[in-house]
Formats: sequence, structure tokens, C-alpha cells
Amino acid sequence: MIKAGIIISIVFPIVSGVLLISRRSVTERGRRIYCEVVACLTSAIVWWVLCHGCADAFSLYSFTRGFRLSLGLDGPGMLFAGMVSSMWPLVTLYAFEYMEKAVHKNSFFGFYIMTYGVTLGVAFSGNLLTLYVFYELLSLVTIPLVAHYQDRESMYAGRVYAAYVIGGAAMAFFPTVVMTMFTRGGFIWGGYSFSALSLNYMLILWLFGFFGFGVKAAVVPFHAWLPEAAVAPTPVTALLHAVAVVNTGVFAVTRLTWYVFSPQRLYGTWAQIVALIISSVTLLYASARALRERHFKKKLAYSTVSNLSYMLFGIMLLTPDGLEAGLLHMLFHGIIKMSLFLCAGAFIHKSGKHYLYEIDGAGRKMPLTFLFYTFGALSLTGIPLFAGFVSKWKLLMASAEAATVWSYLGTACLIIAAFFCATYSLTASVRAFFPMRNGDLWKDSDLKDPTWRMLFPIGLFSVLNVVLGVYPGPVLGFLDQVSRGVF
Repeated sequence: MIKAGIIISIVFPIVSGVLLISRRSVTERGRRIYCEVVACLTSAIVWWVLCHGCADAFSLYSFTRGFRLSLGLDGPGMLFAGMVSSMWPLVTLYAFEYMEKAVHKNSFFGFYIMTYGVTLGVAFSGNLLTLYVFYELLSLVTIPLVAHYQDRESMYAGRVYAAYVIGGAAMAFFPTVVMTMFTRGGFIWGGYSFSALSLNYMLILWLFGFFGFGVKAAVVPFHAWLPEAAVAPTPVTALLHAVAVVNTGVFAVTRLTWYVFSPQRLYGTWAQIVALIISSVTLLYASARALRERHFKKKLAYSTVSNLSYMLFGIMLLTPDGLEAGLLHMLFHGIIKMSLFLCAGAFIHKSGKHYLYEIDGAGRKMPLTFLFYTFGALSLTGIPLFAGFVSKWKLLMASAEAATVWSYLGTACLIIAAFFCATYSLTASVRAFFPMRNGDLWKDSDLKDPTWRMLFPIGLFSVLNVVLGVYPGPVLGFLDQVSRGVF
């Protein structure tokens, strides 16, 4: 039954999305009910599977030289699937109001639902080849979402996005094929043998995979697509380009590093040093770019680029504490950034404005929206009693305990980036509630908070942000077991 649940959770939203796209006409109410029911049913199936615990990998299809498509469930898969399935129904609800005046709604929501199933395919992948197949499918089904508005700016962003993610998949294809053909690891995670590979050849293979999968994680110099994709509708930038798509990159790097090549083989090598340097440079550079950016959503996009490399830095320390901290930040940053993007989208939707200088005084007209935004900004900065503090503190502790030159370099970058983060994330809150004299742009306007369909998801993510900051114990306990191989 667990195997059937895993398969259904992937296939059901993909088929449902195709059916919605194929419909020529459907009422607004009918579309909303259909999409929300599909999202909720899929999440219910996922959580039924998760409640039954881990499941051994099982083969769906096998072909020449050990190539197998297989599915299964272990600790990292439980984390990623649980994270995605908790967020998707909420952001789908948010999208109904945000997209109420948009065109091509069947196409938008169809691809949006299909993306849910493909993302779950990544989470439930039982080997590297299966992960790669769903990783590539995720690129293909999200390109239409980035270019949804079909204006000049959106079409350019779609082309940039396609070029980067497909190019990254081409790099990742090399280690995927070689590892399957020349080792005995076509079936399960952890079953890979390296008897036919020299150390340097293995490290070069891994580095191709790191940068290939790292394109979706927006590592320098492959980060430019993420700020460009901020022109997409906010439900896309929030759920896909702040959580699902980008975290797929982090998740794939984690699988490749810890479950294919293994940290014991990579620790102390030149390849690990390259990865740590790239991660440190990315998190510092992107936070500096966020500090200078004036476009509201692009500022948050650069912040995402920076925080993705927080995760990669922890994972690439190749210690259990580093893995735990990296996965913890993947979860907590997803919750925080979801709230921030949804707040930004609410302001853009209600005002039609996109730049920071246009926010002055908006907090007095949209108090709930910008109050929730402030909670997210405080958490992202790393203020105690918020979730962001817990994951960033764990990253700093893991880095200090690694006690290498490169971990100390990363620690310095983390601390500097935290100061930048405090500045760029809280700027919008200050301008919204405390505009300069004669700077209240919305004093005589009818600007107001959105309806409950937008505020409920934003508020729930804000509550989770606080609850997990005050009481992170269960999550820490689970990730401690994951990092030490219990799950």
C-alpha cells in the first residue's frame, strides 16, 4: 500500500494538471475547487505515506546496463516531501486571488499542479537516475510558469531560465550516466561502488554534478536566472523559485554528496574545498547584491540565492552536524521566504507597485501584511525566538566544530552576510511603517490588506516561523537521526 501511495501521489497531480490544460472552458469556481481538491488530496496521500515511515526502494522500470527507475522513501525524502506537501495547498489558495484577473488560467494552474507531482517525484526518487529524470521534468514544466505573462520581460526571463536549468541538467547528466554504467549502483541510495574509478576522476565527476544540480540552487556563476525569474507571478516565485525548484537543487546536491559519493570519500579533497569556497562566495556576494537591489521581489530573490548557499555550505562541511544544519535551514528558510514572498506579492497585487521606494507608508494601510512581513524579516536576520535564528546558529556551530581554514572562512562570510541581511530585509518594514516626513505615498489612497485567501497562508507561515523558533525540538530530533543515518 505504501508503494501504491507513493506512485499515486506523483501521478495524480500530473494527470490532473494535464486534464485541466486540455479543458477549453471551465468556470472560475469550478477551477478553484478542482485545483484545491487535487492539492489537498495529494497532500493527504503524501502524509499517509509519511506516517507509515520509511519504505525500501522498489523498481518501476529497468533497462540496459543497470539503468533503473525506482522510488522509495528515507529521511531526506520524508523531509522534502513533507515540506512541499504542507505548503502546496496553502499557496494554491493564495494563487486564486492573486491570479483572479490573469489570462490563461487553465494553463497556469495546470502546470502549477503538474509541478507538484514532479517535485514529489524528486522527493521519492530511489536512485540517482530517477532523481535526474524528475529533476529535468521539473525544469520543463516550470518554464511556462516563468513566462506565463507572455510579455517581453517574461519571455526573456523564461529563455534565461531555460538556458540555465537545461544547461545545468546537461552537466549533471555526465555523472549520472557514468555512475550508473560503471558502478553497481543502479538501484538504491548508498549502493554505489567506485572500484573502477580513480580518485581524481571520481572528484571531477562529483564536481560536474555539484555545479549541474547547483544551477537550480543558484550557485555563482549560475545564479542570474533566479532574480530574472522574479517577473513570474508571485505564487510561482514563492513556492517554486523560493522553495520547490531551488530546494530541489540543494536536495539533489545532498543526495549526490552523501548518498552516492559519500562524505568519507570527499572529505579533505580539493573538490570539497572548491565547493566550500563557491558556497561562501555565493552567500556573501548575493547578500551584497540584495543590499543594493531596489526591486521588491528581486531583492528577495537575491536573498534566496544567498540563503541557498547557507544550506550548501553546511552540507559541504561533510559532517553530520553540517548536514543537519543545512537541511534545517532548507526547511526553515522555506517557511520564512514563503511568508516574505507572499507578503511582497500581496502588496504588488493590491498596489500595482514593485519598488521599495513605493512602499513608503503602505504599512499603515496594510498593517497585517507588513506585520507578517516584519516577522519574516526578523527571522531571516537571525533574531532569537524565530526559526531563522535556530538554523543559522546551528550552521555557525557546525562550521566552528569543523575547525578547518575553509570552515572558518565560511563562518566569517556567514557573519558578514547576516549584517547585510538585517539591513536589506528590514528596509521594507521601516519604510512601510515609518515613512519620512511628506513621504507617505498612500495617505489618501484606498489601499488595504487582501482578503482571507491571501492572509490565511501568510499568517499560518508566520505562526510556524514563531512556533518553530520557540520549540524546534521535534524537528531537530528528526534531522539529527537523518544526519546520522538512522533514517
